[in-house]
Amino acid sequence: MSQRESNLLWLKDILEHMMHCQEQLEWTEDEETVQVLTETMLRDLESCRRLLSETSRRRRDWATPAAV
Repeated sequence: MSQRESNLLWLKDILEHMMHCQEQLEWTEDEETVQVLTETMLRDLESCRRLLSETSRRRRDWATPAAV
């Protein structure tokens, strides 16, 4: 499996996890549960942001010829 395929699979898993968290947020009324789910979703979003930023940087570095 290529790095790109691996990243896409990881992102898919994270998005599915976030959808489950959102479903739980829709029915829960417990403040502690809301807090935990919200923090979990924010952590997941940050992980996605880091991966996408790193991937973008790598592509940019690969596309830019090295200075000679």
